[in-house]
Amino acid sequence: MTHLIATFFYAGHIRPAPGTWGSLAALPAAWVIYMLAGPWGLLAGVVLSYALGIWATRIETRGKDNHDPSEIVIDEVCGQWIALLPIAFGAANNGVAITALWPGWVAAFVLFRLFDITKWGPVGWADRMHGPTGVMLDDVIAGLFAAIGVAALAALFHLVLM
Repeated sequence: MTHLIATFFYAGHIRPAPGTWGSLAALPAAWVIYMLAGPWGLLAGVVLSYALGIWATRIETRGKDNHDPSEIVIDEVCGQWIALLPIAFGAANNGVAITALWPGWVAAFVLFRLFDITKWGPVGWADRMHGPTGVMLDDVIAGLFAAIGVAALAALFHLVLM
């Protein structure tokens, strides 16, 4: 069970770039959660994926030298869902289909991958923590940065082009 969670239903075994595949797998999962439970359901998914990610990562890396194996992508899922939160709440608050905000989905994906890969500032600090908390926290911070970027781009779009 922990391997299924840690690899997000084995998406972490897709090569190359398992982190990117994990982030991509998070997108349709976010859509399903949103359709079933709205933006608050997606927020609950973030909290649950974080808690399960800590647990599964701890078990999957126990006794191993590599504290953050590439096949563990539940951290990318959690971070990607954080990046999508402005879109989810924006769609719900404005009564539009979440798929109508597709430019925001693209921005959330690209920004999250950018922050996750480059490990700028606090993302890199969290990544150097090692252990399950470090594995999860760097992606949470990258997701928060991406969410801020998504909100800023949406504001810019609505102020300038509308």
